[in-house]
This record gives sequence, structure tokens and C-alpha cells, in this order.
Amino acid sequence: MAESWVNSAEALGSDLHLELAGAGGRRAALTRALRDAVRDGRLAPGTRLPPYRSLAADLGIARNTVADAYAELVAEGWLTARQGSGTRVAPRADPLAARRTDPPAAARPGGGRTTSGGRGNAARPVHNLLQGQPDAAAFPRTAWLASARRALTAAPGEAFGPGDPHGRPELRRALADYLARARGVRTDPDRIVICSGFAHALWLLSGTRALRHTAAVEAYGLDFHRSLLAAAGIRTVPLPLDEDGARTEELAIRRDLRGVRTVLLTPAHQFPTGGPLHPERRATAVGWARASGGLIVEDDYDGEFRYDRRPVGAVQGLDPDRVLYVGSVSKSLSPALRLGWMVLPDALVDEALAAKGEREAWVSALDQLTLADFLESGGYDRHVRRMRQRYRRRRDQLVAALAERAPHIRVSGIAAGLHAVLALPPGTERSAVRAAIAQGLALDGLADYRHPDATGPAHDGLVVGYAAPRDHAFAAALDALCRALPPGETSGGATRTP
Repeated sequence: MAESWVNSAEALGSDLHLELAGAGGRRAALTRALRDAVRDGRLAPGTRLPPYRSLAADLGIARNTVADAYAELVAEGWLTARQGSGTRVAPRADPLAARRTDPPAAARPGGGRTTSGGRGNAARPVHNLLQGQPDAAAFPRTAWLASARRALTAAPGEAFGPGDPHGRPELRRALADYLARARGVRTDPDRIVICSGFAHALWLLSGTRALRHTAAVEAYGLDFHRSLLAAAGIRTVPLPLDEDGARTEELAIRRDLRGVRTVLLTPAHQFPTGGPLHPERRATAVGWARASGGLIVEDDYDGEFRYDRRPVGAVQGLDPDRVLYVGSVSKSLSPALRLGWMVLPDALVDEALAAKGEREAWVSALDQLTLADFLESGGYDRHVRRMRQRYRRRRDQLVAALAERAPHIRVSGIAAGLHAVLALPPGTERSAVRAAIAQGLALDGLADYRHPDATGPAHDGLVVGYAAPRDHAFAAALDALCRALPPGETSGGATRTP
């Protein structure tokens, strides 16, 4: 005999299939099926089981049969029963730990990219200090739900039809107002095209005259973006960096850059080294674009988060006809939303829409309507202010821990954003990443972001994201980080900076 149980709302909250088979009658079969479900992980520790009356009704067996099976499993330690709390799966050591293998590359933190220390072969990390990940637990669920309800109530009927690749007009209007106020962007709703994020924007732009054949990129940046461009047949040439950001003056003088007509920049907070692009270099980049007929693609990936400096407006405000501004909610709200935007020169709007196709295939119209309400109601501003305070506290904790336990390590890029760069003594990056893996830390070495054709000396360092860990786990993550750092040189019993 074999029967299936599909749970009700008062039960587990997800479907569970129980095979009531074998010798010994229904009680023995049910006890065996529940024990197997706990053993193989389908019923996780802490899971609340349905009341025995409900389970008996679902399975079509006597109540006493279920009650007796529960009692037997409680006695064996598989379940716990407490007045007012119901029957739950008992806390146990993970029965699958010994059989668990590394997840596939695409599921690993950081998208499967192997760090200089070989994180691709490491066990699942205990602490997540990867860059680019906001605090997922801080997503404003209540406020977002309120905006979703208002947006759905007010939505016109056509919003539930085929999507417009331009994006919902409600969101484009809200973004035009917000970006002008908060980021100094000069635009109108018709020049905004909704996308799913910066990578999607790059993919779309690679099908337009904005990106052709060769593009200049910063010498340190995401290899994923460089790979995306390479797949579109676009060669990238590295632009050197220093403490003032990309050396944009070289666009006009270097021979290997003379054919370049597009440059990709992260001017508000250079990724990953940190720091804003110097005002003179901003003006130089815009001057180059005007003189050469070129374009600047501005990645404003975390421009809302600044701590010890004045807000740095978008370069786009200097010349809306020469700068393509791209932003998203991946850092400010959640990468799960897949919501971004391009602010384009008039001449490129139609090309970008043609690249998207006749219908919106990437971004939910309902999420767009919700974000529009979230912006207009002030919910987005309130969330950003709250998270700015939280991330600043995290940043301060990181800096304090390093000052106390690793004063020989210089930290930079901390005036803004969600990550910092820890400068390491030459030749120590690989060993530091390996030590981090041994401490259960997921983080990246600076070498992972260096363009393969970059010239000049490479710098050893760690890119430490301080936004992702939960508040209660952050101190332990910092402790593990400090243990992984190389020690300072000693002279006469004192530690000194290398």
C-alpha cells in the first residue's frame, strides 16, 4: 500500500510525499515514512508537523494511529512535542553533511569565479564577505508590499498586457524626478529605457553604435563585464588607474586608444579600488567625448551610499548627449528584483529599443509599477537613508577591527559604497586568500579584477564586502578576516608596516 499526502496550509507550507508501504501495518508505515523524511532532509530541523487530526484526515487513517506514530518518534528523539508549539522535527546534526558536494560553479558565491587562491575548490563558506551584495535580510518587505498593493490597485488594465520595451511610463517619470534630485542626472522620461541591470544594459548597448569594435575600460573592474563585451565582439583596452581614478587624459594621447569611441567608467566610486573620479578627469573625459564624437558609459552602481564625503553627482549631468547613465536597485534594494535603467542620448533611444525587441521580455511590469510607487511615496529614500546608516556602522566596525588587530594593513575605498580594499604586502595576496578560505571566508583578491592587458605593477589586496553578513554574524566574520591577514614585519619586538 502506498499513499500520498499533499499538505494543507496549516501543515508544512510545502508539499511532502509520504510512502506508506511495507510490513507492520499503517502505524509502522507512517513512522517509517516520517523517520525517512527527517533522515534524508525533506523535513528539516524545526519544521512543524501538522496536527495529528489533520494528518489523519489527509491520509484517511485513524487519529490514534498518527498520534501513536508521533509519540514513538518523540521517544526516539526524531521529533519534539511541546504544549502550544505543536510537534516539530528535533534539532539534529545535518545527516547530509558527509554526502554534500561542492555546488555547481554557477551556484557558488561570486558566480563561480575562482579567486587567486582557488576558492572554486573550497567548501561552502561560513562567512560571506563578497563585494556587491547588500544585506538581503534588510529588504523593506512591509513598505514594498504596501507599494505593491497601491500600484496594483491603481494600475490601468493595459499594464497587464504585453510589456512595452521602453518601460512603464509611471516608473520612467518617477526615475526622471528621483535621478535629477538625488544624482544630478539631466533627463526626461522618454530618454529612460528600463532594463534588468548593468549587464543587461551592456548587452543591449553592444547591439547599438554606443559600443563598437573597441572600448576603453578601467584597468580594474568586473571580468564578467569584460567577458560580456568580448562575446559581443568588442575588444577592451585598459585605462590606467591611480588615487584620482581613471587616467582619462590618456584617451586623447595614447596610440592604442585613438580608435576608441566609447569608455566605460565608474566615476562615483571606482570599482573595485574605491574613490571618486577627480573633477578634472571628469571634465577631461567629457571633453574627449565631445572632440572625438565618443561616448561615456557611466556605471552608477552604488552612488547612493556615501559616508565621509559630499555626494558626488553623475558625470551625465555634464553632457547628457555624450554620457549614457546606467543604474539599478541591485545594491540599494536587492539583486533579486532585476530592475535597472539606462538614461540615453536622444539619438540612441530607438536603437536600444530595437535591441530589446517589440515586447518587454526581461522586467516585470508589476515590479516596475511597485518601484514607481516606492520612489514617489518616499519609501525608497527612507530605505536608502536607513541602509546608509547601517552600512556606515559596518564600515566603522571593519576599520576599527583592522586598526586594533592589523594596524599594518592599509584600508581604502571606505568613504562610500559597500566594500573596502585592504592593501597587502607584495606577494601575499594568494596566501591571504587561501588563509581566508581556511577560516571559512568568502572574499576576493584584488587580482581577480585586473584587466589581463593592464600594464604597470599589480597591487596585492583583498576586496572585502561588509554589507552582506547579518548583524549578529558580522563580528565573527571580522574575527575570521583578521586571522587570515598576513602579519606585519617585526623589528625589536614591535610590529611595523611593511
